[in-house]
Amino acid sequence: MTSADLVFTGGPVFTVDPARTRASSLAVVGDRIVAVGHDEVRELVGPRTEVVDLAGRLLLPGFQDAHVHAVFGGSELAECDLTGTVGVPEYLGRVRAYADAHPEHAWITGGGWSMESFTGGLPTRQLLDSVVPDRPVLLSNRDHHGAWANTKALELAGITAGTPDPADGRIEREPDGTPSGMLQEGATALVTRLVPASTPADRLAGLLRAQELLHSLGITGWQDALLGAFSGRADPSDAYATAARDGSLTARVTGALWWDRRRGSEQIAELAALRDRLSHGRFRATSVKIMQDGIAENFTAAMTSPYLDGCGCATANSGLSFVDPGALRGYVTELDALDFQVHFHALGDRAVREALDALEAAVAANGRRGNRHHLAHLQVVHPDDLPRFASLDALANVQPLWAAHEPQMDELTIPFLGPERSSWQYPFGDLVRAGATLVAGSDWPVSSPDPLAGIHVAVNRREPGTTDDRVFLPEQRLDLPTALAAYTAGSAHANGHDDAGSLRAGNLADLVVLDRDILTGPPEEIAEARVERTYVAGRLVHAR
Repeated sequence: MTSADLVFTGGPVFTVDPARTRASSLAVVGDRIVAVGHDEVRELVGPRTEVVDLAGRLLLPGFQDAHVHAVFGGSELAECDLTGTVGVPEYLGRVRAYADAHPEHAWITGGGWSMESFTGGLPTRQLLDSVVPDRPVLLSNRDHHGAWANTKALELAGITAGTPDPADGRIEREPDGTPSGMLQEGATALVTRLVPASTPADRLAGLLRAQELLHSLGITGWQDALLGAFSGRADPSDAYATAARDGSLTARVTGALWWDRRRGSEQIAELAALRDRLSHGRFRATSVKIMQDGIAENFTAAMTSPYLDGCGCATANSGLSFVDPGALRGYVTELDALDFQVHFHALGDRAVREALDALEAAVAANGRRGNRHHLAHLQVVHPDDLPRFASLDALANVQPLWAAHEPQMDELTIPFLGPERSSWQYPFGDLVRAGATLVAGSDWPVSSPDPLAGIHVAVNRREPGTTDDRVFLPEQRLDLPTALAAYTAGSAHANGHDDAGSLRAGNLADLVVLDRDILTGPPEEIAEARVERTYVAGRLVHAR
């Protein structure tokens, strides 16, 4: 009998394999798992076997993130970082400190600020002018659906009271029409087109910085949800192509090629050519990202009925469908016929319905081709559409960190959705009960990439460490095994890796060791667990 290269023993093993959910030992030869079991696995220990004593720690399949922006996130780690606080004085202090530390930068860029920090979610140019008046400043908000600009940036872009709103965005304005400093959705491109472009070396450095962070969180693979030039940002595809070819890409990555909503089906041939040119080694550009709507906080998420105003009365605004729903059905049918996976951004209930209608049209035209189409975000899902996920084989791609009471939810969302629609938010439990396959992602750098934090919220429907004892729609909570499956087997399936995401003989040895067994601990302590080790294909890529 061939001895193993690597044996884990002495602790719980959660397999995410329905045939055998729990074990206590696991063996690896090369890049594959060869045995999962108990004491009998130790028979594979030979003179050259590395034995890892789990000492009661938990062994899991490696986490996978089905919706992340790794190159953007890694690049932003080197820019002006406003994450981790909601205080306006702290924001301004960081901007000033960053500008002072980087006099060589013609532009001050970065982001991570929270809408909850400002009345109506709208910061002003005058605040930025108070700390950096002489250089243009442009800072994305936490969800990256808007940006905060100072007066210098607006002037350089030529944005005045007479500048019309673009079709896919909005310029927030002062009472006299003067731009206020807040740009929503596609309006950000009016300024980002002027920001000095990153270099290929910058983008590669961003990818490798992100990969180090994601491995430290137990993530062994992901789907990058936006490859292409978007809103003035450089295309990160070259970073993946370089890293895949030089061997520095240790993760398994699926790339979602950006659908240019200003164009039509003529771009499909270009996307197919890109898929062939970019895919190499551990990187495959086999998905297409279609952003169907915006977000609820700035009233651009597409809803089936109008948003409310501050008094609770219906407005004339039901959000934006960035791609005409009729045209969308045709595009998706063509993409499906070419065996592309379609990765929708669908946040409002109308966008969700439009995406499902497009998949229904594709199935009617092409039959079931098994292309693992998925809808990401799913903030508001109409109850009538819940069963359609299972019937259409549409994967439900959820970002659990957002499913909690916090100021952006309580102050900028619920009052403008109203009670009924608010009760349809992030319906994880209902989706599972309706037979949907859950996959999970972070949307980093929009929110934390830590899977344990996301799992914590999926199970508890409360933010980690919060003193707020309210549970957000408790009937939508997931049990821990289901949440773990979404972050492992579910996301591995969405990313095209059916031989990862669960621990059984023959599967890839993509593994993570936690410092405790979260399955036997209190659910309110899930987020306190830490990743001790991460392996990809049997190779250690992170050790705490």
